[in-house]
Amino acid sequence: MKVGENKDRSNLNSSAHGEGQAALEIIPAIDIIDGKCVRLTHGDYNQKKVYNEHPLEVAKEFEDAGIQRLHLVDLDGAKAGEVKNWKVLETIAGKTSMVIDFGGGIKSEKDVQIVFNSGARLATVGSIAVKDEKIFLEWIIKFGAEKFLLGADVKKEKITVSGWTEDTDLWVYDFISKYVEKGMKQIFCTDVSKDGALEGPSIELYKNIVQKFPGLHFIASGGVSSIDDVYQLQELGCKGVIIGKAIYEGRILLSELKQFV
Repeated sequence: MKVGENKDRSNLNSSAHGEGQAALEIIPAIDIIDGKCVRLTHGDYNQKKVYNEHPLEVAKEFEDAGIQRLHLVDLDGAKAGEVKNWKVLETIAGKTSMVIDFGGGIKSEKDVQIVFNSGARLATVGSIAVKDEKIFLEWIIKFGAEKFLLGADVKKEKITVSGWTEDTDLWVYDFISKYVEKGMKQIFCTDVSKDGALEGPSIELYKNIVQKFPGLHFIASGGVSSIDDVYQLQELGCKGVIIGKAIYEGRILLSELKQFV
């Protein structure tokens, strides 16, 4: 199956959208289980759908559409607590020129080294920044804050960790503030209730984050269901948007995204 394939739908006339808006970075997501491109709903491994057995094919389609960035998620690694699908990363990094951020199971400095050695430009981290701040700060000092993409997964504005299985009392704004002060440049936020549901992104949450942290390269993630959602996030001032299921289900066509790249 080709990504974004939907023969029953014509392209939207987008000339009325986006004029005069700041640039928005389109970041398609490829989630990996057993080396295959999949998507989950609400992060539930029991609600898994395989879209392509060859992630490189998917990545090349994105690159051919002019997209330059890729969000690669090792779901096996996230479950196991150590990087598993680094070979997929190595293959895509070696055969495309895309800027790849890779996450899922990065729990040790060895994992960080594997990710960078396999071709990722950024290592995506989340849980460890909550559960073991000391270790993450050591990584920031050693590798540089610009080498990490920090993920803030939330339920009702509170951080959740370990593949969304553990809730915390940590307010998302406090979490972001702490790491902005430590030099973090790029942060993305996923509302777990929206992820994979194709019901639209958490506009109010993202609006609040952008207003509170105007200098942050903030990336919205989760719930994007149409090209109109993408325009809305651009208008909010988001610097990037991670899009997954909407592309795979043909809700957003790659041709519609070309004006952003």
